[in-house]
Amino acid sequence: MEFANRIWKFCQENQLLSGEDPVICAVSGGADSMALLWAMYLLREEKGIALSAAHFNHGLRGVESDRDEAFVREFCEQYHIALSVGNGQVSPCGRGLEDAARRARYAFLEHLDSEAKIATAHTADDNAETVLLHILRGTGLRGLGGIAPQRGRIVRPMLGCTRMEVEQFLSRWGIAHIEDSSNGADHFLRNRLRHEVMPVLKRENPVVAENTSAMALRLRRDQDFLNQAAEEAFCQLSEEKGIPVDRLLSLHPAIQGRVLAMLLQKAGVHEPEAIHVQQALELAESQNPSARKVFPQGAVLRRAYKYLTIGQEEAPLQAAELQIPGVTRIGPWEIRCRYLESEDKIENSPFTFTVAYDRIRKSPVLLRKRQAGDRLRLSGGSKPVQKFFIDRKIPAHLRETLPVLTVNGGVIGVAGLGANWEDRASCSAQALQITFIYND
Repeated sequence: MEFANRIWKFCQENQLLSGEDPVICAVSGGADSMALLWAMYLLREEKGIALSAAHFNHGLRGVESDRDEAFVREFCEQYHIALSVGNGQVSPCGRGLEDAARRARYAFLEHLDSEAKIATAHTADDNAETVLLHILRGTGLRGLGGIAPQRGRIVRPMLGCTRMEVEQFLSRWGIAHIEDSSNGADHFLRNRLRHEVMPVLKRENPVVAENTSAMALRLRRDQDFLNQAAEEAFCQLSEEKGIPVDRLLSLHPAIQGRVLAMLLQKAGVHEPEAIHVQQALELAESQNPSARKVFPQGAVLRRAYKYLTIGQEEAPLQAAELQIPGVTRIGPWEIRCRYLESEDKIENSPFTFTVAYDRIRKSPVLLRKRQAGDRLRLSGGSKPVQKFFIDRKIPAHLRETLPVLTVNGGVIGVAGLGANWEDRASCSAQALQITFIYND
């Protein structure tokens, strides 16, 4: 029972299981999963565990896959352990066959009893191999943390046990297991590490697997602490306009990078990589107040003067004729146009114009995006529209989305700036009110 008690102690130390949890053991029939199932079977009465098992037949090894399923069925029937069996056709998609099989297996497991914990048989050796894989591919603290003891309902009770201890436990109790022939093939990188690299390291230090797994667990706790600090910083920094660049750059680099990763996730990047975080930092450090970068999933991060903001690529505005009177839609804008009555009040603001009808009645009024050479006269004088945008610190990405009203090529108003001074109505009679409404 020593091996089983060590597993239970690990579960308690890492808050993986309690006596009240139903536990589904994921069982392939291999040594590790059979050791986990038998340990939980030995503990079930003393700890009050409602135990069951689950097996997924990937169908990848033909007769051998069916043999594995039959072995697990027979064992569970012998010891009256409830068993759920799933199967499915697995095909590689992007990340390879091994990853596709893992995804299919976890999808099956997570559709079982929603109240149960799902125990998988990852060992300290698996954890050490995972850390080495991450080092080879390039990683940070998250990758060095190896396999998480818990992910949602998935728990890994055997991360503190080695493969040698598993084999000794099975031999002591006379518990059979089966070998997966693919574990001996070296076309998977993990297998090459297991067969060629780990033996060399174990000759230098026989407990390298235990040491590496213990290190990974410590680093994972450090990672959790830094993530919590970063979440607090992200909440404190977030403003309606975005993230203030000066406050972001004043953070410790360890927190700064995590805050940027959270910002990228909010923008739509599902799994920000180190290169994405570095690009986001370069954007924050840029001297260009209107710099921007496009990331995976169409996410866009922009400098809007003193802020970092997020969004998606904006579709360019398509030109349209203003409906007089009526409602015109162009991109995300709804433009309402109506004649004023004599008793109506004249209003002029950045998004509501009152223009003299006789200035525009002989020609169609067009809505379009800004163009080079556009000029506008406001109370402060005449300037290029571009200069007004800069003076008012309107972010560059928004400038292309603000509709420009024109008659015969001349600008009579720009949403966000106002109506051309010479085209404004002086009285309500024969006046046209144009209101711009932005719909997210």
